[in-house]
This record gives sequence, C-alpha cells and structure tokens, in this order.
Amino acid sequence: MKTVIHKANTRGHANHGWLNSYHSFSFANYQNTERMNFGALRVLNDDTVSEGRGFGTHPHQNMEIISIPLKDDLQHQDNMGNATIIKQGDIQVMSAGTGIMHSEYNKNKDRAVEFLQIWIIPNKTNVKPRYDQISLKELEKPNSLYQILSPNANDAGVWIYQDAWFNLGTFTEDTTTSYALNKKDNGVYAFVLEGNVSIEGEQLSKRDGVGLWETDNIAINASKNSKVLLIEVPMVF
Repeated sequence: MKTVIHKANTRGHANHGWLNSYHSFSFANYQNTERMNFGALRVLNDDTVSEGRGFGTHPHQNMEIISIPLKDDLQHQDNMGNATIIKQGDIQVMSAGTGIMHSEYNKNKDRAVEFLQIWIIPNKTNVKPRYDQISLKELEKPNSLYQILSPNANDAGVWIYQDAWFNLGTFTEDTTTSYALNKKDNGVYAFVLEGNVSIEGEQLSKRDGVGLWETDNIAINASKNSKVLLIEVPMVF
C-alpha cells in the first residue's frame, strides 16, 4: 500500500472576502507541482461563501463537477434550464462535456454557506452536458459507510463519466469499519469533514486528507461525532 498525507494546514488558501477557499490540489493561484491531483481527482475545494454573494456565470468543459453543501444551501442556475436550490444534505453533479455555463449563489442574508466543490477528470469527453441532484437522506446509514456516487446510473446516489465511487460515513458512535475498493487499479482519497478518524493507523483530524493506493481494502476507525468522505478514483486514466 502507498499513502500520501495532506494535513489541513498544508492546503492552498485564498480569501477573496466573499469567498474563503481551501484547496487540497493546485487551483487558480495555488500551484503546487506535488499536488496536481490524486489520480482522476483533480480538484477538492473547501469553500465558504459569504451572505448574498456567489460565483457569477462561468464556463466548464469536459469535467465531472460535484457539489456537496456542508452547511446551509446554494442557489444554482445553468444554461441547461436548471434553477434549483442545492441544500445541505444534497449532492449535485454536472457532466460538463461539450460545455456548460452556470452560477452558484448564497441567497441567505444572515449566514455563510459551506460546501465542497470536487472535479473528477472524465473517461469520456465531449459528451452532451447533463445535470442531476438528489437528497442523501434516504441513503444515509448511521455509523456506516454509504455510497453517494458511482459510474452506474442504476446504483445508489448520482453517477458520473468515470470509474469513481464516493462514500460518506457519519458516525455518532466510536466505529470500526473497512472499505473494499471496487477496482484493482483505483485508489481512495479520504477527507475528514468532522471529528477524528484513523485510516490504516494514520490519525486524521477535521479537514485532513489521506490518499491510499495499491491496496484492495482500507481499515477505518472513526471517533464519536465524526464524518468522512471517501473518493475512489482511477490512479491511471
């Protein structure tokens, strides 16, 4: 097994006033040759958007874009005709393909919004753009990992154009569990959202990340009141 550790305080950081963003991988003005990606995982941004502010209309192309609100909600609009609210407890996915234009705003007047924006490099390019959004409430399994994204439209969660699987674990009790990888040549990037988690003996705290590959299974020990996101992606793509 090979591993790489990214402690929370080693991430790239940009504070634009209305946007406070932490980058696990190179993004915009944060460029680190040792942190360009983890396999097909290209971007993992931990964003806080101020009251009444947001991202104006901007383009994407040939990228799988996943948004996961962690606190409160965002208003989304795009040129495919979607005008929705992405709520805490939802997951949104866009296959940008040949090109999309979209915007995201915090319409709340009294509180900031926290959300993850994740980019996955697709295994198919120039596809017809698509959009999907679901609530994760019916998928949630307390004190266990549960799938929220896969390559398969008929599986639990949303789907994307890549052999990738996302799992969430929300733990209200001290829990020991494991995760079996879906494909031999994939790796897993684990990102701690809350609390403290030990993965293969590595002690991780809030917003720490660890990448693991050349293995088929990983051991996880989660403390009470912790939450972790597992992102399984191809290491060669």
